[in-house]
Amino acid sequence: MKGGVDLGGTKIQAVIVGDDHEVLGAARHPTPLKGGPADIAAAMAEAMGAAAEQAGALPSDLDGVGVGSPGAVDSGAGTVSQARNLAGWKGTYPLGARLAKSLGTRVLVDNDVRVAVRAEFLLGAGKGFDSILGAFWGTGVGGGIILNGEPWFGRGAAGEIGHMVIKDGGARCGCGRRGCVEAYAGRGAMEAKARRLVKRGHKTKLFELMKRANRPRLTSGVWAKALDGGDAMAEELMLRAVEALAAGIASAVNLLDVEAVVIGGGLGTRLGKPYTKKIEQAMMPHLFVSDRPPEVRVAALGDLGGAIGASLLVD
Repeated sequence: MKGGVDLGGTKIQAVIVGDDHEVLGAARHPTPLKGGPADIAAAMAEAMGAAAEQAGALPSDLDGVGVGSPGAVDSGAGTVSQARNLAGWKGTYPLGARLAKSLGTRVLVDNDVRVAVRAEFLLGAGKGFDSILGAFWGTGVGGGIILNGEPWFGRGAAGEIGHMVIKDGGARCGCGRRGCVEAYAGRGAMEAKARRLVKRGHKTKLFELMKRANRPRLTSGVWAKALDGGDAMAEELMLRAVEALAAGIASAVNLLDVEAVVIGGGLGTRLGKPYTKKIEQAMMPHLFVSDRPPEVRVAALGDLGGAIGASLLVD
């Protein structure tokens, strides 16, 4: 048995999988919004312990645990830096070593979206293609690339589609730059924009729905409920996000000419096929070869895809 942990801005998803990638145990815990990397690592260990218990095992019984983390990941060292969407994550933190000590087994760490895209390529919506681009839409916007059947890492940071610039001098991104896709489409940036609009007197039910759901942030579920209820601000900000995603994805397709695009992440999977179709339609004006567009699919592995992908790090 192997473990996999998907670390996100709002949730930690842990799974235990068998030899055929079947899920034997799973646990989902909230990501701490206060503290720092040590607090987040402790919550990850707790989630893995709960998943292992459901599978009738201890973490120390596992062949290993794979971790998908946002930020700049040094897989060889097991460290994570610049995870700006996580509370108090400053500098470089030895996440792999800390978790290995807590869990009593080896731990391998890679970028969260990269492992999720690999899982979709091998087991999900990307099966049958030789080249895919994954665009994972959640708290931030991340990406991963498979070319000729192999992951493309570049010098270690390939696939950062969220930081493709789509507007010179545009909205400020969490990375400190301007005009990135994530500055318009990342759930964190969308919430910040909604809060600014409310302060200016604009009306929305987003924050009322957030309180009713007892959520500290505007989660994917809150956005979905607001959209279902016809909330004008939610619709406006979602259209802005779709247009940004479409421009960034289309530009990447123009460069790489991949066969398929897989839309995943918390918002991507929650909003599903209808919004995947909206992104596909909004891509068309930006595609250089518009008569031969890539297939655009929603991620097939759902919320567990990132954790299952992380488990694939364990040989």
